Amino acid sequence: MAYDKFTVLKSSAVPLPIENVDTDQIIPARFLKATKREGFGDNLFRDWRYNADNSPKADFVLNNATYSGKILVAGKNFGSGSSREHAAWAIYDYGFRCVVSSFFADIFKGNSLNIGILPVTVSPEFLEKIFAAIQKDPKTELEVNLDKQTITLLSTGEHESFQINGYKKHNLMNGFDDIDYLQSMKSEIVEFAKNKV
Repeated sequence: MAYDKFTVLKSSAVPLPIENVDTDQIIPARFLKATKREGFGDNLFRDWRYNADNSPKADFVLNNATYSGKILVAGKNFGSGSSREHAAWAIYDYGFRCVVSSFFADIFKGNSLNIGILPVTVSPEFLEKIFAAIQKDPKTELEVNLDKQTITLLSTGEHESFQINGYKKHNLMNGFDDIDYLQSMKSEIVEFAKNKV
């Protein structure tokens, strides 16, 4: 399944300055029954977003119209816990295309890259600067440039570089998942097979 091409993302951001957010908090286990990758965004951070009677919790950031954007800025150690792909599906389905943190759990990071979400690892110091800028002005924007592998706080011009696997970078920039990548090489694969006969 192809995803949106990721080249340069310029957006305001939603701050979630909570450390050690695990995948069960991102998408509770009781919502894992579906097999299609759609509809999970409705239950992103479900127990933090809603009360038992399904009314929104006014103090949770996703219920605060002050904050919006395609970038989620999270605390250290985001996506820890079980390896469920559904956590990444929920984040994508909600509308986020990038998550910024000072540390990601490896499996969550891989699951995100596989479905078109760019996890950007920044230094703890830069993360704090981003949180402070959003607190000062909720409309402040970040620019994430995948080709240059930089993230910039546009209000100050401060930026950092980030690392990404070359294969995953290629796929994100082309909107490919692993199957799409193989299909893009179909003619080369067929030619290689012919030459091996």
